[in-house]
Amino acid sequence: MKSFQKQTASPSLRDAIAEVLIIAYRESTRLLESTFVQAGFCCETLRQADLPEYEPYAAAHRCLLNHETAWRKAATATRPTLIVEADFVPVVDFAQLPLPFNLHQVTVGLAWIYTCAPQLYSVTPEGFGEGFSTSAVAYIVTPAGAQCLCDGFVEAIVKTYGTGYHTFDSEIDEYLRKRGFKNYVPFRNYGEHGGRSNPEHQRNGMSGIHHADILYGKLAFPLPCLAEESFSELKFLNLRLFAWSKGMARLLLGKYLRLATLRGSSVPFRLIRFAIARQFNL
Repeated sequence: MKSFQKQTASPSLRDAIAEVLIIAYRESTRLLESTFVQAGFCCETLRQADLPEYEPYAAAHRCLLNHETAWRKAATATRPTLIVEADFVPVVDFAQLPLPFNLHQVTVGLAWIYTCAPQLYSVTPEGFGEGFSTSAVAYIVTPAGAQCLCDGFVEAIVKTYGTGYHTFDSEIDEYLRKRGFKNYVPFRNYGEHGGRSNPEHQRNGMSGIHHADILYGKLAFPLPCLAEESFSELKFLNLRLFAWSKGMARLLLGKYLRLATLRGSSVPFRLIRFAIARQFNL
């Protein structure tokens, strides 16, 4: 698989990642776990606890608390940790893909490997894309970044939203950046969001299910959301076409790479190349 990144600048995920933590509630994670284990990763599933005090909490807040459990484990690791939600579906040869940031950069907080509504801020000389995403479906967090999130992120969310509905994942980037960290977006997505639309999001005016605009390759197994659908292969092709088209629209409308970002960059053509090459295999 070719990448915009210089392969010598980044080890593979299998070599760089300490552990994979799967965030789950009651979903089956057997296939996802076995895929990671067969690829050579140490893998553990963290399931949300059904504690009495959690009953009035919104599902989104309970999910945040489970991510916090993962952050506490990741903060004690000696290498970055991959955290994925139960409905993530990795691509084939996932373990061989490059780490999307410089492993030796001490200011890295987090790097998404699956993005939703991403923005590109800058591109390093090595070809790594610094940026933003609003999804916690799959991301890599460094020990320092995880510790920072443990040191007040949940409290900040509760102060603003209480324990009701919130989209905590859209605030992780700003929280880390204000504390001196840099966050990264992948050249292409390392997998797909395979779950069904969350009714809680729809009840609060959010759009339906989101999907990766462009993937590094074929998926390791079929999307769970299409497993019992008739004409599933045709629906999958339609889904992928729509997602790619939406990503192209964001690029052309200046939402992925904003005009103000280009004007303020000392290397604008590096950003343009990154943004266009990811869509067209250039």
